[in-house]
Amino acid sequence: MSPILLLLQNVHENVHVFKMKINFSEPKIFTGGVAISMWNKLSKEQQNDALAKDWYVYFSFRNKLTGKMERQTNIKGGANRYKNKRQRLAILKKYQQALQLFLDNGNDPNEAESVQPTLSNLTVKKPIAKKETVESTKEHLVVTEEKSNEPIIVLHPIKESLALVLKIKENVLSKTSLPNFRSNLNKFEKWLNENGMEGKSIQSVTKKNVIDYLNDVLDKTSARTRNNARIDIGSIFQTLEDNELIKENFVKKINVLKSTPERNKTYTETLQTDIFKYMEENDPHLLLYVKFVGYGFLRPIEIGRLKVGDIDTVGKKLYFKAKNSPVKTKIIPEILLKELPDLSKMDINWDLFTPEGIGGVWDTEETNKRDYFSKRFKKVKDHFKLGSNYGLYSFRHTFITKLYTDFAKTMTPNEAKSKLMLISGHATMDALNKYLRDIDAVLPEDYSGSL
Repeated sequence: MSPILLLLQNVHENVHVFKMKINFSEPKIFTGGVAISMWNKLSKEQQNDALAKDWYVYFSFRNKLTGKMERQTNIKGGANRYKNKRQRLAILKKYQQALQLFLDNGNDPNEAESVQPTLSNLTVKKPIAKKETVESTKEHLVVTEEKSNEPIIVLHPIKESLALVLKIKENVLSKTSLPNFRSNLNKFEKWLNENGMEGKSIQSVTKKNVIDYLNDVLDKTSARTRNNARIDIGSIFQTLEDNELIKENFVKKINVLKSTPERNKTYTETLQTDIFKYMEENDPHLLLYVKFVGYGFLRPIEIGRLKVGDIDTVGKKLYFKAKNSPVKTKIIPEILLKELPDLSKMDINWDLFTPEGIGGVWDTEETNKRDYFSKRFKKVKDHFKLGSNYGLYSFRHTFITKLYTDFAKTMTPNEAKSKLMLISGHATMDALNKYLRDIDAVLPEDYSGSL
């Protein structure tokens, strides 16, 4: 066993606080060429490939003669005798922590042979008062609290920490959710830099910092935008907690502000009829798209995901990816089915809706597809002089209101809602009730007689 390895074993058993030097890089653990935070997402084969390689602690130290950082001998400590991730990490983390303490005390690993494996030269006098010292390197921040029997805390800079979060989220979030998340992350990082936090560690960001940022968002936008920013910031800090970069996600304790969201209005029966007639004469392809919203009760983003192969004209079903589940199935009502052209000769991998018509290749993001038809519908809105509170989504509100009103003529309210829930796609009755209240679908009968 090498002298430094013997020393590190001893250091780990007796943790003391040392003075800091910056002649070394942060000791890191090589885990077979894979990111340990993504371990559970790797296939069994990928995990075995990583375990087939040697794992070790590695670091660099500045050469006294040349002044350059030089890679030092890898420290394995017998970890590779074990064939699973948990045991290897348990051993290597101990050596990593002990090596950090050893280096922070100003020791030179090249002179480790002259260092006795005791702690007599690794202790400091107990200070009169608690004192915090911060130094930074290009790779990390080290904070040392001069308080006996407490370990050094290695902290990671804000920039690198947020970059790690974004990398993880890129493998988790959908293509539609990622752009907004990335935007909120970048805005938060920019705000931190502009408010005296540049170069500091992620652990130095406090709950008060986040509250100040959210208040700044509120001043410039709205309560709803502030609440949405809070959701993404909370997700950032939850990922940091999950990866052990911070102790606690305190964003969960920040309150949600009351906000009144703007919603699309429901069309009157007369206006809806006039709009359909106008589109039938001027843009029949857009009219079919709108009928998928109104008759099929699909969201515009869901329509953009549809492929020709998702439409089963024989079984009268369509399959789509909803916002709250991977794949959902809906029936295709006869009123919508008869509007479809013959799909049997089309490639099942074609997009159902394209700018030119039904069936074809439309290689663009889902959000671009939704925005394209929204802008196309804008011409219709302009013709009818409709404001921003009318849109494609208004047709979904309109036809759900129609269905509920018709069902309620012969059914009890609970029966009508139970039948409607199968059509609308709401997961719970509470969600449907809230939706119906929001769009004012449930109205009382004329109460003039009671007055």
